Amino acid sequence: MKIHEPFNVVKRAKSLTHALRGIAVVFQTTPNIWVHCMVAVVAILLGIFFNVSTTEWLFLIISIGAVFVLEAVNSAIEIDIDLTSPNYHPFAKDTKDVAAGAVLLMGITSWIVGIVIFAPKIYTFFTTLAL
Repeated sequence: MKIHEPFNVVKRAKSLTHALRGIAVVFQTTPNIWVHCMVAVVAILLGIFFNVSTTEWLFLIISIGAVFVLEAVNSAIEIDIDLTSPNYHPFAKDTKDVAAGAVLLMGITSWIVGIVIFAPKIYTFFTTLAL
């Protein structure tokens, strides 16, 4: 059984720098992360403009966060597969495709959340403009 070491601020700070470097790697190596950023900014601006409720903000934040988390996990899987399977292998391709599919599923789910939240607000906004 491993004996737990006492809390060490320096080790925690070093751990944080590794995590921040990981986020930087995602932004440097994953072009789609910038698409997610732009969509997130639009969703946040729409949320501010339409003064969405606290519950709606929670759904937006969780959806946005889940897309970013899955994109980071997808990037980690791709990096690992490229390292461990440099030559083509159908299982390596399947692994990458499944991870990318998970990001796509969350992206679709996030779009649905956005439609449920914003479609009625956008409809009301434009119908009141027409009056």
